[in-house]
Amino acid sequence: MNESNRSPIAITILGIGNTLYSDEGVGVQVLPLLHERLLPFGNIEIIEGATDGIRLLGPVEDTDHLLIIDAMNGGQVPGTIYSVKNEAIPAYYGVKMSVHQVGFQEVLFAARIRERLPSHMVMFGVQPASLDFGVGLSSIVESSLGELTDRIEAQVLDWMTEDE
Repeated sequence: MNESNRSPIAITILGIGNTLYSDEGVGVQVLPLLHERLLPFGNIEIIEGATDGIRLLGPVEDTDHLLIIDAMNGGQVPGTIYSVKNEAIPAYYGVKMSVHQVGFQEVLFAARIRERLPSHMVMFGVQPASLDFGVGLSSIVESSLGELTDRIEAQVLDWMTEDE
């Protein structure tokens, strides 16, 4: 992307996941906390991506700094927070709820082949305790939202100071 006319930097925060399957919705459930915490920073777009699939290609391609939040199964204790950067991100996707679903991995792949992948990407994931049908997070994942919000804010501040 052409950064010569950018001031300040553009940051897109994308919360994805299915809120009908308990902890699978953590990426969407944390967004109200981020709205409140990051409101003073300005120039941050927070998008509830839910399970929008390919419709997220535009927002992904239109930013230089992309922060993704989702449930992530890394085999650790429920509530564990993961952080993955840039090229490693697509390796953490692939589990789909349906064979017809276009997942976020395909969105990143499409942006890559169109040579419009953001130059800075970080994915924060939370190890789910439950993926059972039901609205609302498990208590263990709910208790990790404060730390998750802190880590996201720290990443945003890092990008803002790094690119000054």
